Amino acid sequence: MFTRQAPAITEAASAAERATLPIDGAVASEPLLRSVTSRDGTTIGYRQFGSGPGLILLHGSMSSGAYHVELARLLSDTFAVYVPDRRGRGLSGPYRPGDELDQELEDVAALLDATGATFLWGLSSGACIALHAARTTRAIEKVAIFEPPLIPDRARAAAFLRGFDDEMAHGKVDAAMITAMRGAEMGPAWFRALPKVLTARLVGMGIAQEAKRPAGAYPTMRELASTLHADFAVVAESSGRLDDYRSIRAEVLLMGGSKSPAYLKRALADLASVLDAATRVELEGLDHAASWNSDVRGHPEPVAAELRRFFA
Repeated sequence: MFTRQAPAITEAASAAERATLPIDGAVASEPLLRSVTSRDGTTIGYRQFGSGPGLILLHGSMSSGAYHVELARLLSDTFAVYVPDRRGRGLSGPYRPGDELDQELEDVAALLDATGATFLWGLSSGACIALHAARTTRAIEKVAIFEPPLIPDRARAAAFLRGFDDEMAHGKVDAAMITAMRGAEMGPAWFRALPKVLTARLVGMGIAQEAKRPAGAYPTMRELASTLHADFAVVAESSGRLDDYRSIRAEVLLMGGSKSPAYLKRALADLASVLDAATRVELEGLDHAASWNSDVRGHPEPVAAELRRFFA
């Protein structure tokens, strides 16, 4: 395995989805909005940027494709970049009863067929989906994986999922969000260390305040809360099965940030142990949100630079 340290970020990109971003001195056009129909009839909407070899970007939990508009623009001078909203978000239809990972893989297959893309990148739970897609779909030539939250003990992941589902079933959306944050180690450590009754109250206040604001480019926390079950299910199904990933034949880039939680770094190290030819890159000074737009505390430029180098 080859490991390289990426440079630290020095400058953030500007604006979010509805703004333009200079690329090579020109102003990038707005994305084309398109959709495909997945195997079970669900519509999967996506944004298309640029032209060239096809690259699909899969977002993670508590986000949508809108969070990766800047990253897509930065890559659109070299690639045709396709940024779907995964099920339950924005441009796409809902999850259906059944296996969530199977549905996600069918959605990726539909996107690959419709776009002819052979490159795939995924963040967090999207990285778990990308791993399985590379394992099961020979159309993928190169896959980049950004910090999949693989948990060695699958039973622990399943326990978080049961706790989350129970709280959601009883209408405790704020408490369920805290269960999700603790399970995935999202948010600052000091916040997760506070008593749950306090953090749940703070999250509830945030949800209430957010509901008073005009709708923007991003889904609300309340809208995204209902998608966390599927993200937990994907993570639980992906955890504790490292040997399955040995069958991946695509070229693999393992990506992460130096400021990310230790368990995400451990997950990348575990993958590296079974993917001997994989390249691993650590982005100095960045964390799990590195690929997001700059207005949601992302720093997509160094992520784009590594992806351009790998997929070129």
